Amino acid sequence: MEKIVGLIDAPFTPLDERGNVNYGPIEAYAALLARNGLRGVFINGSSGEGYLLSDDERRRLAERWMDVVPQGFKVIVHVGSTCVAASRSLAEHAAAIGAWGIGTMAPPFPKVNRIDELVDYCAEIAAGAPELPFYFYHIPAFNGAYLPMVDFLRAVDGRIPNFAGIKYTYESLYEYNQCRLYGGGKFDMLHGQDETLLPSLAMGGARGGICGTTNYNAPCLTGILDAWAAGELERARALQNYAQDVINVICHYRGNIVAGKRIMKLIGLDLGRNRTPFQNMTDEEEARMRAELEAIDFFNRCNR
Repeated sequence: MEKIVGLIDAPFTPLDERGNVNYGPIEAYAALLARNGLRGVFINGSSGEGYLLSDDERRRLAERWMDVVPQGFKVIVHVGSTCVAASRSLAEHAAAIGAWGIGTMAPPFPKVNRIDELVDYCAEIAAGAPELPFYFYHIPAFNGAYLPMVDFLRAVDGRIPNFAGIKYTYESLYEYNQCRLYGGGKFDMLHGQDETLLPSLAMGGARGGICGTTNYNAPCLTGILDAWAAGELERARALQNYAQDVINVICHYRGNIVAGKRIMKLIGLDLGRNRTPFQNMTDEEEARMRAELEAIDFFNRCNR
């Protein structure tokens, strides 16, 4: 099964002034991401507020992305839901419209406490699109599924024929590397923490990742991969440190989903606000965030 090389973006979902999904900016959004070196999108996930969208909105978003992405640009659809039947239906839809792959995180309710529960959940969903690569999105901070991923790989190996790998968004680089080494590197381990991309390359031999801050800071993140490939370690370190500078700013304003989405407006692509229960940034917070970004020369280094 193909392993992803390069960075996949986790895009935000555009909303209009009434809080409805706004499909209009997606064409320009796709062009912006492709222009800045991204290899695809992982839509309707955490950055996209996927669990706050209706199934119909999620289908229409997937269709719109498929309509506008350039040739060769991968569309991976997050289909996870608290209703496994709905997830399987979303997987079937993703296959029907020609998406490149599908993925799911563990459900936020009920909390998954055992490996066999998680494997059963994934197997039922993956069966809805057996011809597409299926990724598990490991982000335990969002759903409390703090399960050992090497044990998960052992349990899923041979159980789900289209299982491709893991989007690994957790702090343990040791576990990440052990997953990468499992079965002689059998599965695609996509790094999911922008703040530690360089260590994943150095220790874990990562080749691809799914990132959130690439929405607005892709030249920096793709630059880390380029510098590492060229053997320019000091440049790679400088870029990783700068990526952390940007992350430090958004952490002052409720993180990527809230602050990152507002940054898109500041760089010229207004994607609207966040859905309840997210606490949107105030105008005063936006002004302070802009000043913090200007202080690190962000607007001369961001996506264009």
